[in-house]
Order: sequence, then structure tokens, then C-alpha cells
Amino acid sequence: MSDALPETTTETLTPLKGGIVPYLMLERADEAIEFYKRAFGAEEVGPRARMEDGRIMNARVDLNGASLMLMDPMPEHGYPAVPPQAFNLHLHVDSADRTFDRAVEAGCTVLMPVSLQFWGDRYGMVKDPFGVSWGIGSTPTPEERATMTVNMTGCGGSA
Repeated sequence: MSDALPETTTETLTPLKGGIVPYLMLERADEAIEFYKRAFGAEEVGPRARMEDGRIMNARVDLNGASLMLMDPMPEHGYPAVPPQAFNLHLHVDSADRTFDRAVEAGCTVLMPVSLQFWGDRYGMVKDPFGVSWGIGSTPTPEERATMTVNMTGCGGSA
């Protein structure tokens, strides 16, 4: 790995979006970036910084108004491959149904279909081919909410 920095200045760097920026370490980060473009409309920001062997050591996409950083595992630098666990990334969007359908069409597995939840949002969950779980929600208008049935499955109620 070279210690030389790319020719950039603070004027050419694009600031990160969001107060908390997830940094995902995923096997096949290149494929994950392309998948997130198809599934969620992510936009790649800047070049993918690579190791000499081609692995990504730093890449960025912006999606749904926030930044998401990605890299490949680097066990020789203390970053071994570990399956994603104990978290999900939540996308709050204008239409949960439309975003959910796009993600499933792109190759996500349905964990929970979109339905009106007890807290008032339409919400569903998918898992992408890289093992990351995504919650997808939207807040319906009061008029839309009046025509929906609330899903209480898994919350001590019945569907």
C-alpha cells in the first residue's frame, strides 16, 4: 500500500451527509456499491480508494440524504471479515412500498412485508445479498392512515 495521498484539496472533498455515518465492512464491497445503486438509488461520491490487490479500503455512496461508507475486510490490518449482525439500517422515505419493491426486485430478501405499524408508519424489512438488514419506512398522511389496518404482529397483539 502506498503512503501517497491522491491529489485532493479541501475544496475538492465533498462533505459527508448526516450526523452518524455508517461504515460497512463487507466482502465484495464493489458489488455492494453497485447493488445499492440499483436497490436504493445510491449515488457514488468520489473515487474508490483501493489496495494494490484491488480491495476497497474506502468508498462512499450517498443515499436518501445521508452518506454510507464501505470497505472490504482487511484482516492483515485488524479488520477481519465478520458477518453483519445486531443492527439494521433504516431508510425513511416518501414511499416505503415503492422503495421496498425496488429493493426486492434488485435482489433483497423479504424479512417483513411493508404494513402499517403500531407507531403509525408503513414499515417493512429486507436483507441485502451482503447480509445487511434494512428497515424501510414512510409516514402516511392522516387520510392514508385512516384507511389502513395496523399490524400488531410481534408486538403482543394480533394481525
